[in-house]
Amino acid sequence: MAQYDYDLFVIGGGSGGVRASRMAAMTGARVALAEESRMGGTCVIRGCIPKKLFVYASQFREDFADAAGFGWTVGETKFDWQTLIANKDKEIARLEGMYTRNVEAAGVKIFADRAVFEGPHEVRLLNEDRVVTAEKILIATGNRPTRELGTTHVIPGGNLCITSNEAFHLDELPKRILIAGGGYIALEFAHIFHGLGSEVSVLYRGEKVLRGFDDDIRDALHESMAKRGLHVATGCEFTKIEKRGDCLHAETNKGDVIECDQIMLAIGRAPNTEMLHVEKAGVELGRRGEVVVDRYSRTSAPNIYAIGDVTDRVQLTPVAIHEAMCFVQTAFHDNPTMADHENIATAVFTLPEIGVVGMSEMKALGTGHHIDVYKSVFRPLKHTLSGREERTTFKLIVDAKTDKVLGCHIFGDHAAEIIQIVGVCLKMGATKAQFDSTIALHPSAAEELVTMRTKSYSKAPA
Repeated sequence: MAQYDYDLFVIGGGSGGVRASRMAAMTGARVALAEESRMGGTCVIRGCIPKKLFVYASQFREDFADAAGFGWTVGETKFDWQTLIANKDKEIARLEGMYTRNVEAAGVKIFADRAVFEGPHEVRLLNEDRVVTAEKILIATGNRPTRELGTTHVIPGGNLCITSNEAFHLDELPKRILIAGGGYIALEFAHIFHGLGSEVSVLYRGEKVLRGFDDDIRDALHESMAKRGLHVATGCEFTKIEKRGDCLHAETNKGDVIECDQIMLAIGRAPNTEMLHVEKAGVELGRRGEVVVDRYSRTSAPNIYAIGDVTDRVQLTPVAIHEAMCFVQTAFHDNPTMADHENIATAVFTLPEIGVVGMSEMKALGTGHHIDVYKSVFRPLKHTLSGREERTTFKLIVDAKTDKVLGCHIFGDHAAEIIQIVGVCLKMGATKAQFDSTIALHPSAAEELVTMRTKSYSKAPA
């Protein structure tokens, strides 16, 4: 029997890699982890956590304005970008230290190094220039923002732009920023910069932002952004970007030339497999460079697994953690466990928020469901006094034959907090009748979930 340095070697110290290494080590396995940058990965260092802190910061401007309707007088306000950056960095450093301590406390050996494959059981640590061996290897290297549209379209002047990575470390808040993309990252940062005082424009090559989301939510968001003064140009993309003096000039396919201080590309993300030399281990990659895995997160090499964004399945931190737990059950508890990617609650932290779980109307029809749709659009109680012209949207997609709730879509304040609990309901297979039999919590926006008794319309598959 071959002897290895470790029972498990994890490449990547993000949320998935950290959880897998800790849980595996707690079984008594000898575990090592290599992270070339900072412990915590995208979510903690340059993603979910700092972004949510920025979201909080960006909301105060509207809060100050809304206070007047409730009798408050707010004096002169002033935002300081450097204070936000410094406090954000302090919190991220604290979290990074906590991640490191928790992993080491579980008995995992951490290498602050870049690891690449030398074979199916061999990994080279580049800084130390030595090879370590492991019975099992887990790839958890995540992904990164891309500057290319697809695999071949390189934006001329794209090197002059920032991505979400750099947005967290800008020296100053841009007065004018142009954001390319129509996904949740682009739209969240559009609201962040707008809330902090920047003039924001969004360019998206599609017809509607948030591709894959329910059309009613997409339309509600677009209307809300227009009311707030965020300019959104759809069917539009860059043809060239140039630096002229202190400004950037972006030319578009519609013949426009836009002058701004920063351009942010949020046009997609690419799996971190370049230079990993997976071919030396017999690991198959997909068309976009993602690691190809089965339902148990096993790659084409029987002893090598992959989880999280590097697999390009569902790019969400909690999904990577879930996949990590399933991997540990499969590889170290002799309990083969498939990752469950159904009914994942997700949120988009725009202003207001979007919360979604389950199928959109289009998805439900496309998978053969006859559906009943329940929809409610209303002005939130808060804004009857704030005076803000804002609408909240609730939408339930119900299977007409079984009465099972297939999807829930919310655009409104606290949508993320509400949708988490709705996710539990859908996981349990709740029916519309069970929603209706639940007594409402009043006054709340969430009570709409259990008081929408009148069907808005029905549809059959095409």
